[in-house]
Amino acid sequence: LFIVVVAVNSTLLTINAGDYIFYTDWAWTSYTVFSISQTLMLIVGATYYLTFTGVPGTATYYALIMTVYTWVAKAAWFSLGYPYDFIVTPVWLPSAMLLDLVYWATKKNKHSLILFGGVLVGMSLPLFNMVNLITVADPLETAFKYPRPTLPPYMTPIEPQVGKFYNSPVALGAGAGAVLGCTFAALGCKLNT
Repeated sequence: LFIVVVAVNSTLLTINAGDYIFYTDWAWTSYTVFSISQTLMLIVGATYYLTFTGVPGTATYYALIMTVYTWVAKAAWFSLGYPYDFIVTPVWLPSAMLLDLVYWATKKNKHSLILFGGVLVGMSLPLFNMVNLITVADPLETAFKYPRPTLPPYMTPIEPQVGKFYNSPVALGAGAGAVLGCTFAALGCKLNT
């Protein structure tokens, strides 16, 4: 029951972190930020349960619960007329599988899990998340189809600034994710002590 409750909370925190439809011009900028947020939410919970149970495979189970709950929530919103795509959630699974693989391959070594697992999840999730941006409905078409005439000033789209740092938002997301992933993997382990 406990794992289900925490996975639900993680799902709520990441539920819109794959939905670039309403960001139009912000798509690339928000892609980087959301990739990092998804990485951190996945890794802290998955690492916690992985070290809590000590069973390789728990991280993937955790990601599966997040995926199923996100599908349920998005189905509810979709039925209300919001243009959500179902393709945008399963990207957590392969990253969680990498975390399980590291834990199993290093014979349940927590330090290896933090270092190698953190880097692998941090670098892989932005890459898998690119599938979201490629496969979701065309943002511009959707923006015309579902106009939002009352956007507050801070939501007004501006030109994305990602190019100032890197030519690729995947590189920016993966670089930041690899560093922060280790930190949050350590936090997940620390929650058990």
